[in-house]
Amino acid sequence: MEMLLLSEERECGKMKKKKIMFIILCMLTVLAAGTAHATEKERVDPLQPAIAEKILRFHVLANSDAKDDQNVKLKVRDAVGHMLGQKLKKVTDRAQTEKIVQDHMDEIIETAEKTLHKNGYTYGVRARLANVDFPVKTYGDYTFPAGKYRALQITLGKGEGHNWWCVLYPNMCFQGSVYEVVDESSEEALREVLTQEEYADVFDSGKMQIRWKFLDYFR
Repeated sequence: MEMLLLSEERECGKMKKKKIMFIILCMLTVLAAGTAHATEKERVDPLQPAIAEKILRFHVLANSDAKDDQNVKLKVRDAVGHMLGQKLKKVTDRAQTEKIVQDHMDEIIETAEKTLHKNGYTYGVRARLANVDFPVKTYGDYTFPAGKYRALQITLGKGEGHNWWCVLYPNMCFQGSVYEVVDESSEEALREVLTQEEYADVFDSGKMQIRWKFLDYFR
């Protein structure tokens, strides 16, 4: 009888050890995934400066995170995007895009202000072409690395709310609900602007982001 009890205790001890080892292994796996996730976000991409030289981005800063301020931010985005879209249809490079944007800066501000006033806001607009620090940002299957980029930056009011980004050249900005969709013509334009290595870096980074988002479900 004692032998049987000892045997059962040993089995129970083994089972407890296995459970503990399994829990430790799970914790280490999650920790490793989290570390890799942070590293991916924080790493410096050596190709980022070359990529940044070839694209022009569009950046709209909302007055605040209040729902109404966020909604009007998107209306300003749409209005300015539509106006610029007409003027940028035939552009062939970033320099030309930047010149058109600079030449029409007053019209950009006027369009944004009219949109604000139409929706009952009077907190003003500032717009400029500037070198802006961007976080990692994904558009469809493409993820642009963090770093400084030349951008048309529009600030609404205090500019303290969540921001909106897209790529103005080559044009990856679209109207309404399809703003986050990259169509075939834009994919081809991006492929022509970047080298094969740069294009692969942007596209592969997009797939990497999807993998990290999958891992997020376990955290």
